[in-house]
Amino acid sequence: MPRIPSDGQLDSTLALLANPYFFIAERCRRLETDLFETRILLGRTICMTGPAAAELFYRDEQLVRKDAMPARIQKTLLGEGGVQGLDGEAHRHRKRMFMSLMTSARIGALRDRMLQLLDARANDWEGMDRVVLYDETREILAKAVCAWAGVPLPPADVARRTRQLTGLFQNAGSVGPRHWRARLSRHRLQRWASRMVGQVRDGSLEPQEESALHVIATWRDPDGALLRPAVAAVELLNVLRPTVAVSVFMTSAAHALHEHGDWQHKLREDQGNLEPFVQEVRRFYPFFPAVAARSTKDFRWRDYHFPQGRRILLDLTGTNSDPRTWDAPGEFRPDRFQQWNGNAFTFIPQGGGSHDTGHRCPGEWIAIELMKAFCDFLVGSITYDLPDQDLSIDLSSLPALPKSRVVISRIRRRTSLRHDRIEVPAD
Repeated sequence: MPRIPSDGQLDSTLALLANPYFFIAERCRRLETDLFETRILLGRTICMTGPAAAELFYRDEQLVRKDAMPARIQKTLLGEGGVQGLDGEAHRHRKRMFMSLMTSARIGALRDRMLQLLDARANDWEGMDRVVLYDETREILAKAVCAWAGVPLPPADVARRTRQLTGLFQNAGSVGPRHWRARLSRHRLQRWASRMVGQVRDGSLEPQEESALHVIATWRDPDGALLRPAVAAVELLNVLRPTVAVSVFMTSAAHALHEHGDWQHKLREDQGNLEPFVQEVRRFYPFFPAVAARSTKDFRWRDYHFPQGRRILLDLTGTNSDPRTWDAPGEFRPDRFQQWNGNAFTFIPQGGGSHDTGHRCPGEWIAIELMKAFCDFLVGSITYDLPDQDLSIDLSSLPALPKSRVVISRIRRRTSLRHDRIEVPAD
């Protein structure tokens, strides 16, 4: 039986932090393998990349999520007790709660709410010298998802809640003061969300029945008990936080429209190009580098021995740019998605496998629809300039963003919202 290759390092934590997106793929190429063993945070860890590894990771029930993610990620990005850390029937039951929110009508309502806010905010942009798209989209998305989820968000609280929700994903992998600020944001958001769950349950807050707040506050575990308030709060934040995080993809999309200007015309002329474009943005611009699991027992894969209890990291970025799957993966080519077969293990920016029963993020559909609407707005409803700025991507930070966060200026309305393309309801 062959031994899993080792990277030969006593501990690779610092190397991973310095190169979070390409650490696994680069070492796999150097070792001429799809997997290797190292130590991360002093714990023995098997790192894997590629579609075959993704299929193992998302199909094999010997790999579980419980206690797999490092504690610092649990205490910032994910929260404790949420769906990401569940397995088996408990996970499938909780996943049904999230899937109930992902109907076409509900996703369309969130998209339309975002477009209303974006359209109104563009009126203000016309009078501003410069607009930082990352900052603007974060706040617009925070207001949109809270309204959609049934979460009261007074105007005076918008900036604070946006900042706190951003901190959960922007500082999740950081160390030192930024990490502690993210922990504080998690604590404050948990109290806020728990309070709202309690208000729904005692009848003092009455969101619509189809809203995320009502669904989560009234959801019952398989034993018939309501979710503990702290767990319900985690799950409510698992709706709000990822939606605000779509701002990262939107900023990347604006960057791509600048770098590949011919796509502005293509999107303006044919709405059918929107989905291939945003899918290529999600493939080409990395967001979260890897996901973790643990083995529940000894097993073999490709004749390699995986011991019980070993942490396993699946490389998302490297799998999305694997040259065995993608032709010229280092080139931005949206046309590749015109004929894409939808393989659930070759393209995994938000996880792989099944949305319904597996650990693939159900909010993926929200991300795609919001990105499409945002790109359509940029190319069809406004004109703008990009002043001199540093648009280089900082791949040592999480999430990777253009250093300038994409600044636009001289914004002018081309039209109001393109009503022939996207219907926006009255408020």
